[in-house]
Amino acid sequence: MSDAIVLASGSPFRRKMLADAGLSFEQDKPEIDERAVEKAVEGAGLTPEDLASILAEAKALDVAQRHPGKLVIGTDQTLSLEEDVLHKPKDMEEARRRLLLLSGKTHQLNSAVVLVRDGEVLWRHVGIARLTMRHLDPGFIGRHLSGVGDKALSSVGAYQIEGEGIQLFERIEGDHFTIVGLPLLPLLSKLRDLGAIDG
Repeated sequence: MSDAIVLASGSPFRRKMLADAGLSFEQDKPEIDERAVEKAVEGAGLTPEDLASILAEAKALDVAQRHPGKLVIGTDQTLSLEEDVLHKPKDMEEARRRLLLLSGKTHQLNSAVVLVRDGEVLWRHVGIARLTMRHLDPGFIGRHLSGVGDKALSSVGAYQIEGEGIQLFERIEGDHFTIVGLPLLPLLSKLRDLGAIDG
């Protein structure tokens, strides 16, 4: 049963979450241009949560074309500061500016998951976490980024909460799985409902 599940993501964090939960699955990285998808829906009045869901669906549909009959899990996460959606920093200077921007403020992580089979969307969910960064000294930001290195560029917020990035925060509202990028409990519940995993 569960060997018919495909994770439409190149993320090692999402792969580890599903593997740690005991799922058997394949992994296939989607081949979509996320910025092009965003541009196509620009001006449509979408929320950052809507955008995460649209991107997750686009990834799942792309991968589903290569895996007929299989249940494909598409995921995406947006970071919103008020209504602005931020993207992964391109370099360490942009990572530094990102942490300065988030310093002392509350931002939102919107983690979307979509299930698709043969081009049909079966289910969608967006988990939300709110994270408040403490006021960060610019010197500390420089030292922090020097310590974590290029890992800062793999996350939209320029931090990894599961590592040293936890030191940047004073308050977190939301579950760990949503923060890392996959609302795991609702997903597992739906997979059980669909008979895709034992339960």
